[in-house]
Amino acid sequence: MVAVINTGRSIRAIFNYNENKVSVGAAQCIGEGNYPMDVQDMNASVKLNMFLKLLELNENVTRNSVHISLNFDPSEKELSKEKLMEIAGTYMDKIGFGDQPYLVYQHHDAGHPHIHIVSIKVKADGSRIDMQNIGKNQSETARKEIETQFNLVRAESKKKTTAIDLKPVNVLKINYGNSDSKKAIAGILNAVIPHYKFTTLGELNAVLNLYNVSVLQGKEDSKMFLHKGLLYQIINADKKPIGVPIKASSFHFRPTLKALEQKFEANKKNRIPDMKRVRNSIDMAFLKNSNINLDELEKKLLKEGIAVIYRQSSQRLIYGITYVDHTTKCVFNGSVLGVQYAAKAMLERCGNVRVKPDGNNYENKIQKEQGTKNPAFISELELQNIIDSVLQPEYASEYIPASLKGRRKKRKRKGQSDD
Repeated sequence: MVAVINTGRSIRAIFNYNENKVSVGAAQCIGEGNYPMDVQDMNASVKLNMFLKLLELNENVTRNSVHISLNFDPSEKELSKEKLMEIAGTYMDKIGFGDQPYLVYQHHDAGHPHIHIVSIKVKADGSRIDMQNIGKNQSETARKEIETQFNLVRAESKKKTTAIDLKPVNVLKINYGNSDSKKAIAGILNAVIPHYKFTTLGELNAVLNLYNVSVLQGKEDSKMFLHKGLLYQIINADKKPIGVPIKASSFHFRPTLKALEQKFEANKKNRIPDMKRVRNSIDMAFLKNSNINLDELEKKLLKEGIAVIYRQSSQRLIYGITYVDHTTKCVFNGSVLGVQYAAKAMLERCGNVRVKPDGNNYENKIQKEQGTKNPAFISELELQNIIDSVLQPEYASEYIPASLKGRRKKRKRKGQSDD
């Protein structure tokens, strides 16, 4: 079992998120805790008002809502509603929320069984529940005890496998412009953002693109960029956008740039211990086969749970590389791991050879068409031109648009008049 705890500023938004899932048949409210009546006897207004009345007792608590998901192994699909409610009640008791009102929703929109628990941090006496380090302390202890008590698949045993538990969004089944598109994107964001360790929007995009989703920031002179806005959009297999992009602020868990930047800083430290695993996997691949090409390297690393993402120009020249480790949930640009793991060095180590699915060496084909000696390497000026034309810039904290720069006031010399 894996437990994920999120807090928010709006209990109404979290409540509506789960109730909307119920309305479209993607979830079911299977029970409640500490309500005056059974869940089947309550309408939506009664459910929500229980939370709102308690929150009025302490309006100083800004992040007052709690949204917990308990995720079970795919093999545990036969868990009954009664057992799920028993697990939810036991978990809430163990993390200190046993006396709080809460609602339990069973969701049916993922490949594994899971439930969502909605509650609040304000007690009946108006005091606030302290959630500092609750994930590492109370929740982790509760998880292990519940796994033993209810004979569930242990989370630790799943960490040892390299199976990738996410699948790309099937864009053919999405009705663009409807809530289905937003639901599909939200499902991927929920699976990626809380769990993967990335430090830039580019690294986040490297993961999201694997599942046919992209995050967009806009050009430097756009209003969206200046206001630090983000859009999320579905893309097809060719990385082309499909349908209408959706604002980050419209998702209930608000994966905005401000929230992501906080994760960037935390992830920089949290992913350091996992760098060695990626480096070792790459080095071992070369140790076993010194003449390995890029395609063979990709396949070997994928068996270790590591996906290799290339950044290429319109002429398919590789100028960047990113490694996505699905086992440790870490994302690394090649240069972060070291010079020898960056794009140029990897091309050299692989002999500049990458094979297309039909078996042709397309670098040699491009070389012949363009009449160049080595298309895998380009000058710094050419590289910059490609980057400027292909990539959208990521947010830079030190960037100040010219339109926002204040004009310097000219100083008057002593004795000088305005006439």
